[in-house]
Formats: sequence, structure tokens, C-alpha cells
Amino acid sequence: MSDAVAGAPDRAAARAPFGARLGAAMRERGPLCVGIDPHPALLAAWGLADDVDGLRRFSLAVVDAVADLAAALKPQVALYERHGAAGLAVLEEVLTASAEAGVLSIADAKRGDIGSTMAAYADAWLGEGSPLAADAVTLSPYLGFESLRPALDAAAATGRGVFVLALTSNPEGASVQHVGGDRSVAKAVCEAAAAENSRYAGEALGSVGLVVGATVGDAVERLGLDLAAVRGPLLAPGLGAQGATGTALRAAFGDAYPQVLGTSSRDILAGGPGREGLRERAEKTLADLV
Repeated sequence: MSDAVAGAPDRAAARAPFGARLGAAMRERGPLCVGIDPHPALLAAWGLADDVDGLRRFSLAVVDAVADLAAALKPQVALYERHGAAGLAVLEEVLTASAEAGVLSIADAKRGDIGSTMAAYADAWLGEGSPLAADAVTLSPYLGFESLRPALDAAAATGRGVFVLALTSNPEGASVQHVGGDRSVAKAVCEAAAAENSRYAGEALGSVGLVVGATVGDAVERLGLDLAAVRGPLLAPGLGAQGATGTALRAAFGDAYPQVLGTSSRDILAGGPGREGLRERAEKTLADLV
């Protein structure tokens, strides 16, 4: 277990809570998160091989191009894992480069388990001193929200954050998340996150966020979700390539829109490999959000 979680969080003690840091970044730069998704097709479109060298060149080019335009960068962990240990080493480089560039990182790992296994995931992605530690990590609550306790506590101890899957826009998600009518699974996750953010009562934005798809349409209203009451950031993937716009986000999220961190991956990444092309697309997406 890392030093911070074990009780010697020297660096963590000096780190402001993730929600406070993200809120400051969103106010300063705007509410844009750029996904770093090195799909084989995108690597090919950039003229790069689908190997570790191509992975590194692609990923670090994105960090270099947009780090100063985004509140956060979100590498998709699976697309590094598919290259094995060498791919995870590149992910470590990406997280380090993001920190050096002064932009927050969200590891899109969607981890979720129980007991000692969940504690190991928490230590890997949130533990002080871990080479894979990001500023925040995405989590799956479908073994029960409380199964995430090791990660929730590790995030609080190290000044990091989590984003818990709540309402995703993929068609299959409704078969789980919408179940229960006015007591839906999604609503239970939202209420649990709101309760967890009570530990951040002194902050305008808690460090327990939710993943709510940018293309969920009227599902927030239909399911009676009070996203503003969560008091945490709302990671909203789906801008651009999946069809969502800033206007659609405002309609879907209502009074919770100030908490929304709009996320675009493929639409911005398609502007590469040139730096200016990436920046132009990021700036256009950001302008649609503010």
C-alpha cells in the first residue's frame, strides 16, 4: 500500500482536494476535458503504427497540443493495456507529462470490485507514489456503491477524485441504470455520491463526481435525478463524434450545467497529427461549451 494511504501523506497533505482543483481549472480554462483515445484507426489516420512507439507519439502530441486549453485530459486505459506492459509504461509517461504541463488527469479505467481487490485498484490509481496515480479515476458501482469504499477513502486521503458511472448513453446502459422507476439504479448512485460529497462540505465542488453521458437526452428528467444536489463534477462524454453539443448539454443538465465537464475525444483527435489542427478543434469545442 502506498505511503499516503498507509498514513504518511506528505505530498497529499499539501494537495487541495480534487474537486477544488478541478473547479479552479474549469473557471480558468473552461469546462473541457479532452479524451486521449489512441484507437488503431486514429493511429493509422495520423500515419502512425499500431505499436508502442505510435502510442507514445500520439499520446504525448495530444498533451503538448491541448494541455493549456483543457481543464482535464482523460486517457482511455484500455487502449494502453492492449499494448501490454509497454503500453502501461506509456500511460505512466502520459500522466507524468500531464502533471508537468499543469493539467489534471482522469484515468478512464472504470474499475470496480470488492474488498482487497478494490483496495489494490485504489492504490494503483489513487495511491501516493503509484506510477499510475492520476488526479482522478473512473469507477463502476455495479457491485454496490459501498464496494467502492477503498477508492473513495483513498481519494479523500490523497486529494484525488473519482467519477462513478451513473447514467451512460450507450443503449445497453438503460437495462441496468434505468431499472426501478422513480427509485432507479441511476438515482441511487446519484444519491450515494451526494452523501459522499458531504465530507467535502467546505468546498464548492466535491471530489466524488459522476459519469453522465452527454447524449442521455431527457433521461435525467425522466428518472428524476437531482444532479445539482450531487455537488460533484459531472463528466459528460459524447461531444462531437457522438453528436452532443453544448446546447444539448445545457438542456439535459439544467441547473447542474455549471458542474459539467464536457468531454470530447475522437472529434478533437481527428484534427491531428498537426498541433494546430488539434488546438483548433479543441478551441471550437470549448467555445461551444462556454
